[in-house]
Amino acid sequence: MTKPLYALSAAELGTAYRSKELSPVEVVRAVNERIAALEPKLHATWLFRPEFALEQARASEARWLAGTPRGALDGVPVTIKDNLATAGDPMPLGTASYDLVPMPEDSPPAARLKEDGTVLVAKTTMPDVGMLSSGLSTFHELSRNPWDLSRTPGGSSAGAGAAAAAGYGPLHAGTDIGGSLRLPASWCGIFTLKPSFGRIPLSTPYMGRCAGPMTRTVEDAALMMQSVAQPDSRDYSELPPPTIDWLAFDVEASFLAGKRVGLLMDAGCGLPLDPQIRDAVLAAAKKIEAAGAHVEEMKPFMTPKMLQGMDHFWRMRSLGDLRATAPERRAKMLPYIDAWAESAAGFSGEHIFDAYSQFVATRAATIAATVGFDFVISPVSPNMPAPAEHASPTNDPLRSLEHIGFTVPYNMSEQPASSVNCGYSDAGLPIGLQVAGRRFDDLGVLQFSRAFELIRDAQKPWPELQ
Repeated sequence: MTKPLYALSAAELGTAYRSKELSPVEVVRAVNERIAALEPKLHATWLFRPEFALEQARASEARWLAGTPRGALDGVPVTIKDNLATAGDPMPLGTASYDLVPMPEDSPPAARLKEDGTVLVAKTTMPDVGMLSSGLSTFHELSRNPWDLSRTPGGSSAGAGAAAAAGYGPLHAGTDIGGSLRLPASWCGIFTLKPSFGRIPLSTPYMGRCAGPMTRTVEDAALMMQSVAQPDSRDYSELPPPTIDWLAFDVEASFLAGKRVGLLMDAGCGLPLDPQIRDAVLAAAKKIEAAGAHVEEMKPFMTPKMLQGMDHFWRMRSLGDLRATAPERRAKMLPYIDAWAESAAGFSGEHIFDAYSQFVATRAATIAATVGFDFVISPVSPNMPAPAEHASPTNDPLRSLEHIGFTVPYNMSEQPASSVNCGYSDAGLPIGLQVAGRRFDDLGVLQFSRAFELIRDAQKPWPELQ
C-alpha cells in the first residue's frame, strides 16, 4: 500500500482484508496513532479509546481469518457523532449542561455499523445541543479545521468533518437538520450525503433531521449507506425498506449527459455569496454542462421570511428546553445559545404559528422550484469558514442562521442533497458543490456526485498537521 494505512478508503480496506494483505489490527493501530498525534491540535474526538478499538479489531481479524466476516465493512474504522447514542456511553450533546448518563442502547446508525463489524475508534464532537455551525462547545474542546487551524470545521457535525479530512479512518457518521452534514463537508473538503428524510432511521426523529455518511469519497459513502439505511422500528418516520443497489453509485461521467440540471446561485436570503465560492461553483457548472447536461439558471425560491420563521420557531423550541432545565445547569449552557433562545421570550402564539408555517412554505417552494429538474446544483454555503472561536459565521445570536439558505430547504422538502468538493479559495480552503435530487433519489445524487468526481479538477493533497 502506497498510502498511509490511516488514509485508506473503506473500499481499499475491504479488498486488503479479503486478500489478507492487511489486518484490521494494524489498520486500527495506525488510525489510533494518527488520532493521538493530531488531537492536541484538532480536538475532533470524544471517547477516543485506543485499547477498546484494538479489541474490536482483533475480533474482526479473527472473523476474516476464519472466513466469516460480517460484510464489506468488517474491521473498517468508524467514528460516530456525539448525538448518535452508543450503548453504555454518555451522550452530552456538546454541552456541559447535561448529566453524563450512559445510554441504554445504540442508536439505529450505531447499531447497524456495529452489526456489520466496523471498529468504533471514537465519538466525535459537536457544539452545544447541535445548534451551531461550528465546533464551539461547553463540553468538548474547541474543534478546528485541519486545512487551517484558525478556522472552524463547521457544524454541527464538527468533529466528524475534521476527522474525515484529517485521516481518522474512512467512515464518519454525522447528522443534519439545516446543513450540519453539508456545511462541515464543504469547509473540510470531504464528501457527504444528507439522505432523504427517513432513509436512515433514528431513535429520536425530528422534522428535517437526518443522519448521513461523511467520507473522503462517494464510494465510501455508498458502502456506508448500504449498512445504515436499514429498517429500525424505533423510527416512526422511517421509509419503507429500501430496494436500492447502493453499489450502483459507480457510474461514468456520461451519466451526466442529458440530465436536466438547475443552477441556483442566489439563495434568496441570508449572507451574500463570496466571489470565490461563486467562481468555483460556476466553473463546476461549466464542467457539468460540457459533460452533456442541460444546465439552466434558477431564480431564488427561499425568502427572508421563510428563514426567519424557521429560526424563530427553533428559538422558541430551545427556550422551552432551557426553561425546563434547572437554573444551575442552564448557567452552564453556551451563552450564545442562551441569548439566541431567550430572544424568543416575547414572541406571541400567533407569531410562533406563523413561524412554524414557514417550514411548510419552504417545503412547498422547494419542491415547486426543483420539480422540473433531475438535479439542482448550488453552493453549499455562501461564506468561507469563520474563525474557529466564532459560534456562527456572523457570530451574532440574532443572525445565527444567515448561512443556511442553500442547505435548509432540502431538509424541509425531505430531498437528498450532497456536498462534493469543487475547488479551493485563494488561501487553499476547500469549497463544496451541493447536489440535490428528487425525493427518494438518494442513489441518483450519489451517481451525479460520482460523475462529478471524475470530471472535476485535480484535488489538493489532504491536509497534514505535522
